[in-house]
Amino acid sequence: MVTQTQGATTLAYTPVDESVSIRDSMNVAPRVLAVPLTFLTGKPHTGQRPVRLTPGLHLWAATASMVAGLVVSWVALALGGWGLLLLLPGWSMTLHGARNLRMMMYHQAAHRNMWARPRRDQLVGRLVAAALMVQDFGRYSTEHVIDHHAVHHMTVRDPTVQAFLIGLELRPGMTRRQMWRHLILRKLLSPAFHLNFLLGRVQSYFAPASWPLRAATVAGYAAVAALAGWLDQWVFLLVAWVLPMTFLYQVSNTLRLCVKHTFPAPEVTQRRGREYFASLTNAILIGERAPAAAPGGPLRRAGRWSRWWLRMLTVHLPARYLVLTGDTVVHDFHHRHPMSRDWANYIFARQADIDAGHRGWPPYREVWGLVPAINLVFDSLREADPQEYDRARIAQVSGRSVFSAFDD
Repeated sequence: MVTQTQGATTLAYTPVDESVSIRDSMNVAPRVLAVPLTFLTGKPHTGQRPVRLTPGLHLWAATASMVAGLVVSWVALALGGWGLLLLLPGWSMTLHGARNLRMMMYHQAAHRNMWARPRRDQLVGRLVAAALMVQDFGRYSTEHVIDHHAVHHMTVRDPTVQAFLIGLELRPGMTRRQMWRHLILRKLLSPAFHLNFLLGRVQSYFAPASWPLRAATVAGYAAVAALAGWLDQWVFLLVAWVLPMTFLYQVSNTLRLCVKHTFPAPEVTQRRGREYFASLTNAILIGERAPAAAPGGPLRRAGRWSRWWLRMLTVHLPARYLVLTGDTVVHDFHHRHPMSRDWANYIFARQADIDAGHRGWPPYREVWGLVPAINLVFDSLREADPQEYDRARIAQVSGRSVFSAFDD
């Protein structure tokens, strides 16, 4: 880990050579795991051939994950007893699919870039918004492009900043420890926070929507409720769908918000240009260095590898599968090339840009691990200008409506 200075503020990033070395250290694993490790970490190993994906494949995979999750949860409830443990993979698959629908399909559709076919993109965006109960697609499309991708990026007009200052109630000057404590105890574990979050989602969907869209959405949800009542599947609906799509979805949503962008240092007065905008976003790569050959007997080597696999499967895989889903690990590529037609191949498209010399842009920055990435953002907020990021400067934004910005 090295430090890079932004004005007088020092933030920790992984050196480029070390980042490559971490990923390449995993090449000692069986060759069949090369592609899975690339999608887990968010980074290809040196010389790896690209795997080509399509927007349609991402849409199909996300939908299939949600459906499979519901099926597994139904089986868990039908079995009862120890079979209820199957709820864990069921919830995980449902949440994973929902987050991918939101973070890739809905997002790219807002840029009119999913298939670059406006009507089809808009249809997908509206269906995802209704199914997940997130911000009205039309309003999101406008706000996201104007306030998040333009000159207002990471200013008090940016919905992401509003989510930090109002939704999470974090502020410059708080220590990293204070931010973590506040995030966990006052937000992630707070019923009031989750209730306000849910009400904010409903409000952000219905308030801007047209009356025909509102009516169609209410009719759709009423039909689902009626079917659940007719089939006596209320428990299934609440446990398999409502729980993962409220509490679990909102925990994932909040943790992902905490790694999206760093805050500019007070000393940075030039708030224009590619150098500045690139400094606000970094990749969050998932995993850690594989054990190197070292002195010791078979038991010691087995112990090192067992620990590595245990951490990869129980720490890093959940972070990737449930929080940093889809292309969120390389969100920096999107902010450099928001209209890239190769967005579906996000990992390899970013690597190709690196190999080509990141034309016209400064070098990419990377951090390994979800917690170090959150620490990086918290440290940048701690050092940010308290006057610039004073929540009193944010006008006409309610505490509930700001929750719509958590996934911006």
